Amino acid sequence: MEYIVLILICLVFLIMLWFILELNIKRLKKTGEDKELDSLTKDFPENIDICKNILNKLGNDNVTIKEEKDTKTSLYVVVTNTITIANIRDSYTRIQTVAHECIHSIQSKSMLWFNFIYTNIYMLYFLVVSILTLFNIITNPSIFLYVLIVMGMVHYFIRSMLETEAITKARYVAKEYLEENNICEKEEINRIISKYDLLNNMGIKLVNLDILARNFIKIIIFGLIAII
Repeated sequence: MEYIVLILICLVFLIMLWFILELNIKRLKKTGEDKELDSLTKDFPENIDICKNILNKLGNDNVTIKEEKDTKTSLYVVVTNTITIANIRDSYTRIQTVAHECIHSIQSKSMLWFNFIYTNIYMLYFLVVSILTLFNIITNPSIFLYVLIVMGMVHYFIRSMLETEAITKARYVAKEYLEENNICEKEEINRIISKYDLLNNMGIKLVNLDILARNFIKIIIFGLIAII
């Protein structure tokens, strides 16, 4: 019974947060699409050049940069100290996206390494206890469920801090890059930044809910396994 109650609580909170935060995926996608701004930023420097410029501005010149045209996800990997830029050449959001990953590269290395190592331990723990419970090797899963909940709270706290900081600061770094390099008019810069503000307002909420939801889903899955 306790597992059913916990599953219901997780589902209710996720649904409640979705409506409280007033998230709208269609509106977010629409905000991220602007053909006029896209055509404007096509004349900007290449993504790798933008990345090098921003990294230099941030005082970090020891990062490996690569561009992957077959992926839509840009990311910074602390293990290899590498920024991978996705296929975003035709999007006006690319300045802020590149700035976001550059900011990740200068965040606290202890937090970045902890997030990397802890996330893998967290995933491994979830998989192991789920399998052991499924095959009745773990006969009293309650304590393992409590540990999973606490691990999820720690994971959310660290990941949320890293992502929220990167999203928040990327807007300002992107604006400084556009102003300092004189690659478009002031009015055009203001239009781009105003769109970034709209994206970030929704993006911060969505990213945090996504991190929380992934942790809740693990709890729900383990709870269902425990019921079986």
